[in-house]
Amino acid sequence: MEKIADSSVLITGGAGFIGSHLAETLLRQECKVTVIDNFDHYYDPEIKWKNIEKIRNSSKFSFLKGSILDPESLLSVMRDVDVVFHLAARPGVRASVENPFLTANINIDGTLQVLENARKLDVEKLVVASSSSVYGNAKYRPTDEACPLNPISPYGVSKVATEIYCYTYYRLYNIPLTMLRYFTVYGPRQRPDMLMHKAISKVLRNEPPIIFGDGNQSRDFTYVDDAVQGTILAWTSKESVGEAFNIGGGGNITVNELLLLLIEECDKTGIVEPKHTEKALGDVQHTQANISKAREKLDYSPTIGVREGIKWMVEWYKAMYLSGAK
Repeated sequence: MEKIADSSVLITGGAGFIGSHLAETLLRQECKVTVIDNFDHYYDPEIKWKNIEKIRNSSKFSFLKGSILDPESLLSVMRDVDVVFHLAARPGVRASVENPFLTANINIDGTLQVLENARKLDVEKLVVASSSSVYGNAKYRPTDEACPLNPISPYGVSKVATEIYCYTYYRLYNIPLTMLRYFTVYGPRQRPDMLMHKAISKVLRNEPPIIFGDGNQSRDFTYVDDAVQGTILAWTSKESVGEAFNIGGGGNITVNELLLLLIEECDKTGIVEPKHTEKALGDVQHTQANISKAREKLDYSPTIGVREGIKWMVEWYKAMYLSGAK
């Protein structure tokens, strides 16, 4: 990784799960980090305040509570930065099924605002968060970036539209941008609506975790530190411009297998059993990233396996929510 100390960085959605980890990592590397986040009530805003609690007093950190849909707020923080990491979005496949208009408004129109400002301000680099949801039920696995995009949820559609806008602005205005298709990122600070967070919460309280469908659906889980590594490499790599990259863990595990590992790590084997409910609309059956392109062009190399990642996430959850309860 190239030396990036003293670079000026903006992270949209920087008080969220991935964004706050990215901010911490960049501050450790002596970057000047600005975050814009609107503290949307998709989940408790207090969680986001805690995400950035440890870095708010850093002399190299600045923060604006504002929306990417507000042109003036966005323009004010995009001035004079070396790189913009655009992570702000309306998350959630199931939430997008319930309110597709809000998902489209934030994810598509918000990205368009970022692109317009990047064009006006001649930003040196723009890294944009996309998602494995763009593939839908992918035609083959492991799935490489050439696989046809076939989203099956409004959220996935919004990310496809985001990528198309990015490609268009790259071709029209030569904006140096890179898109990252994250595969199920997990770890400390994961959103409370996501599978692992919800399951850990229930298992540690001796309640059955909920599995949508039969549990044979599988995912490529990516530990947050690996996702952050890939995100920074997308900035520093000279071969990343105008490209989309899979950022995954490189593995694959069924939800049933995952829950068994999680219950074991929580020391609840034989005490708690998962409860199955009907499959959720918009959920894909399988994801598995082919990360060869990211390995070759970004030097991306995930290092945290699922068993180790679960261990760290359970430890974090206990410290955060149960005050060390066993």
